[in-house]
This record gives sequence, C-alpha cells and structure tokens, in this order.
Amino acid sequence: MPRNAYKTLQISLLQLFLKFLRFGFLAWGGPVSQIAMIRQELVEDEKWISSEKFNRVLAVYQALPGPEAHELCVYFGMIARGRIGALLAGLGFMLPGFTLMFALSWFYVSYGITSQLFQSAFLGMQPAVAALIIRAVHRIGSHALHENKWLWTIAILAFIAQLLDVNFLITLLISGFIFTFATRQNHRLAFILILVSVSINIYFLLNISPESQTTPDSQFTSTNSPNLLILLFSGLRAGLLTFGGAYTAIPFIQHDAVEVGRWMTNAQFLDGLALSGLLPAPLIIFSTFVGYIGGGAFGAIAMTIGVFAPAFSFTMIGHEYLEKLTENKSIHAFLDGITAGVIGLISVTALGILNETILEMNSFTIFSLALIILFASKSKWSTAWVVLGAGLLGLIFF
Repeated sequence: MPRNAYKTLQISLLQLFLKFLRFGFLAWGGPVSQIAMIRQELVEDEKWISSEKFNRVLAVYQALPGPEAHELCVYFGMIARGRIGALLAGLGFMLPGFTLMFALSWFYVSYGITSQLFQSAFLGMQPAVAALIIRAVHRIGSHALHENKWLWTIAILAFIAQLLDVNFLITLLISGFIFTFATRQNHRLAFILILVSVSINIYFLLNISPESQTTPDSQFTSTNSPNLLILLFSGLRAGLLTFGGAYTAIPFIQHDAVEVGRWMTNAQFLDGLALSGLLPAPLIIFSTFVGYIGGGAFGAIAMTIGVFAPAFSFTMIGHEYLEKLTENKSIHAFLDGITAGVIGLISVTALGILNETILEMNSFTIFSLALIILFASKSKWSTAWVVLGAGLLGLIFF
C-alpha cells in the first residue's frame, strides 16, 4: 500500500497512542458501549470520517472474526498515521485490559487457589458466567438466525455435531457451504451437504465409546505444561474463529485448554471468564488468563498475541481488499453460515457449563437472578455489576 494511501491527520504518534490508551481505560460495558464511545469522539465530535463511512466500515468488521471495537481502533489508527498508527492505536486500546488481566492472573495463581475468600467469590461468579453465556447465545442467535430456516437447521446440526464430538472445523466448513448454496438457490447441493452432516453425526453416534463421553473433571489438578507455540497457535485459531462477538471463541479455547491440553480445569476457565467481565476490555482478554495458567507470564503473552494478531492483520495488511470481498454476497453467506454453526457450538458449551456450575440451590439462585437482570437491564454496566454482585453472593452463600 502506498505511503500516502490514507490521509494523515494532524495528530502525533504519541497523541494517537494516548488517545486510544484512554479509550482502553474507559472500555467498560462490552462491544456496544465501546463502539458507541469510539463513534461519538472520532466520528461525531472530531469528524475523522463521515457517519456513512463509519457504518460501512463497521459492517465490514462485523463480517470478519475478531473483536469489532478493537478492529475499529486499528482502522482509525491506520487512517491517521498508516500502519505504525494502526499498531499503536490497537496496542493502546488493548493494553489496559491486558495489564489488568495479567496482574489478576498472577494474583489468582499466587493466592486465589488457596484462599477460601476468593474461592467463595469465584463459586458465586461461576453461575453468573453461565448466565452471561446463555444471554450471549440468545443475543447472538436472535441477530444471526433471524427466523431463517436454513440458518436454524445449520445451528441445530452443529449443536448435535458438537454433542457427538465431531471436529468443529468440519462442522463450520459444512455450515458455511450449506448457507452459501442455499442463498444461491442451489437447494440440491445445500440438501446434499445437510445429508452429509447428518451422516457424519450418525457415524460418530454409532462409533462413540463410553470413555469418549466422559467430561473432564472440573476439579482435576493438571500437570500438563503446553509449550509457547501451542499457546500461540491456540490463540491464533480462536482469533480467526471469533464470529459475532468474543463469546464465540469460548468453545474453541475451552476445547484446547480444558478438554485436549488439560492445562487448566473447567472451574479455572470459568474463573477467567468471570474476571474478564470485570475489566475495561474486550471479553476475549480472558485468553490472557488461559495462557497464564498454561505457561505463566510468557504463556499469557503468547496466547494474547495469537488472539489479537488477526484483528491487527486484517487492517494493517489488507483492509482495502477485505472491504471489497465483504461486499460479495457469497462471502457474506459463507460467514453467516459459519456464525450459525458457531451458535450451535456455543449452545453445547453453555449446557456443559450449566452442568458444571448449577449443582445446588444457592448456585441456581445466583444463576436465576443473574439471568433475569441480564435480560431486563439495558445498562452498559450490567455485565460488571452482575459478576461483582454474584461474587458478593458467593461470599454469603459459600
């Protein structure tokens, strides 16, 4: 890309970094409030781009994997000062959340496991996290499936496939192609792929063994220590498969860390999700916690780099080409099909987490209260308040 491909704004690199660092410290309330904050200051107040241009750019990033708010920061850094500006803006936005999660991960490993106080708080937070995921499935599903029979069929097939432990990459590829053919009115090929998916599910059902149905014990003590390359690759794969919000990365990271790598327990995984809900950062920052549990400080850095690398790369390497690609309806259809498949995967993850956390009446009470508040409240602070309140109830109940 030519050096002058983007108009250079009158802002120094230091000013640019500090501006997005401030955004990072104020990034409470999830992606909706984060995007609204960025839009208000850079579009409405400072007129970096027009409102129409912003809507088009946001639509592009919503079609791609990764945290949209972070990707928007990288984009605005690009139009301000080119690639170095994109790097500084993205780093500025993510550093507050990363630093806080890194510190909490250290504190958790050093003191949280042995402290009855923190165990009680986390036992209260875990049912709230389950409620957050149930709410996320509903929110993502209501937007992504929008009463389309093909997308609903894909989500149900993916749900069954995940229950039967079919490789999720096979599931997602078939999901994308089913909807691509369906939108092209090539219903014959779409039905053939549905039959293929059903056949794969039946094969796994008939060949499943009792041992493969056992779920990892949430209380096991892992002695596995993944190397940094494994953590980097796990983060990279999650970053490339994060469609429709950070919650869609949960089943992939959980699969690597809890079910396959077994370097952390499911209870620890839920604790990481609970902590990320308290921070001014994209929820995907829980990957820093997962990496820390697996490989200490360098593991946290490696996994964080992997998760956020795609969000930087899309804009820094090929934003203009991706913008053209996302105008292609076939690409939209493929991504929509993948999103429907991911909803099926998340639904299974939600059921597994419910099975792990709702074990007695106190947990059920916290879960029910959290779910009611999440569905009823429109506050951008609701996630943080729900998790904090659940932690306080945990201190009382446990």
